[in-house]
Amino acid sequence: MARAIDNMQRVIDGYVGYLALEKGLSDNTLQAYLADVGKLHGYLCDVGKGFDSVELDDLENFAADLHDAGISLRSRARIISGIKSFFRYLTLEGYLDTNPAVLLQSPRAGRQLPDVLSVEEIDAMIGCIDMSKSEGQRNRAIMETLYGCGMRVSELVNLEINRVFFDERFIVVRGKGDKERVVPMSDVAAHEIQAYMEERRHLDIKPGEDHILFLNRRGRRLTRVMIFYIIKQLAALAGVKKSISPHTMRHSFATHLLEGGANLRAIQQMLGHESISTTEIYIHIDRSRLRNEILKFHPRNNQQD
Repeated sequence: MARAIDNMQRVIDGYVGYLALEKGLSDNTLQAYLADVGKLHGYLCDVGKGFDSVELDDLENFAADLHDAGISLRSRARIISGIKSFFRYLTLEGYLDTNPAVLLQSPRAGRQLPDVLSVEEIDAMIGCIDMSKSEGQRNRAIMETLYGCGMRVSELVNLEINRVFFDERFIVVRGKGDKERVVPMSDVAAHEIQAYMEERRHLDIKPGEDHILFLNRRGRRLTRVMIFYIIKQLAALAGVKKSISPHTMRHSFATHLLEGGANLRAIQQMLGHESISTTEIYIHIDRSRLRNEILKFHPRNNQQD
């Protein structure tokens, strides 16, 4: 017989512990999962139901409401994934005898190929950095680290000085779920970071931030928004018209490795992907480019009428 859900907060607290300890999720992912449960809880309250009485029809109607509210397909897929996780927990802990979300279908988001910068475009962006400004050297180091190491922007802003090994030419990156991976560092990135660290010595570094590598002019760690702004500004100065973000540097890193003949497993390890299927999107990018080259240059596609 199922346990009664007589204290919703206790159930939520248990779920948080389950996600944090059993699944090893990052804080950002954890908050997203809790927000998903909150959305469903609000919906169930409106229709007069509780988690212990919910049925598949209720969940499908909730999913339909998300669609009607104009939430993007990709966001709906993520929300449904969070809901399915919560009901797995309720079943595992004995709050439910059967899991009503087992047959709940997630919308297929498909694979959207991200924009990728060419080496020339990246060089042009780096060339647009104003080295006369106090943040110039820092921004060069940031760009070379993002592109040269394929790091996520969240990994970059939290990168610690003692995780950068100049002599050995590698960086220890703490990724999702606090999992660590070793990423090779190019000579160029190492040079730019060392040059920045000389300038960093002159900052008035705030307490608790002295171990963080990249800081703003006030001695605090940079935000993800600030990194986004830096990259968008450089793209505009370089005349790059593509839709880009800090993640574009990561996509470019992986794509250029694949084009250069790198093993897909090696790319997976450097990117910190849990599944090889996530890394395989870069095969699709490479094939897409190959197809465009064939259409552009093959003689059968260039015959005159």
